[in-house]
Amino acid sequence: MSDIFSKRLNQALLDLGLSQNPDLVRKLLDYINQLQRWNRTYNLTALRDPDQMLVQHIFDSLSIVRPFQQYLDSAPQTAQKSVRIVDVGSGAGLPGVVLAASCSTWNITCIDAVEKKMAFVRQMVGVLSLPNLSAMHVRVEQQEPMQADIVVSRAFSSLLDFVNLAGRHVRPGGRIAAMKGKVPDMEIAALQSESNWQVERIESLTVPELEAQRCLVWLVQQG
Repeated sequence: MSDIFSKRLNQALLDLGLSQNPDLVRKLLDYINQLQRWNRTYNLTALRDPDQMLVQHIFDSLSIVRPFQQYLDSAPQTAQKSVRIVDVGSGAGLPGVVLAASCSTWNITCIDAVEKKMAFVRQMVGVLSLPNLSAMHVRVEQQEPMQADIVVSRAFSSLLDFVNLAGRHVRPGGRIAAMKGKVPDMEIAALQSESNWQVERIESLTVPELEAQRCLVWLVQQG
């Protein structure tokens, strides 16, 4: 499995415009193995098949790495300091673990209300040698503001609920990035009529080997 998966991972990195990094490939394969192992005891993810994990978890998470790089490279506030990214409703560490493995200069904090899922992410810090990764077992609305450059979620909630629960963790000038399937028109309408957050842009995502719509909704706070 590893050899075939390694080839598919390398091709996905190429398709996504990312460097083909043997160390990253090894870490992501180890991550899938750990997910499978923990899933025998804990219900970390509904997916059990490693092939589905590779595409729907790993490739899906990798699809936002380049958009994040491009945003952070253009944000003057992040030029002279380390980058902080908070992954809300992270579950088994998606996309947080993949982001931490992909870019060692990003400091990633995964937040989830389920302790066993954060215990798994904490284990990944050591197993995958990711000193830039941390995990917090806490409800996001109860955590002190974290001053993040980007707060990200992967199907965590509606856009309005997302900003209401997690908007306080975005530093001034920072962004919320919501990973979605189809463009959530009804969610956007509710967000823009009931909050001071606005859609800055919607970025189409192409996930290798996945025939499904994906997009990244960038949100910015007004006033």
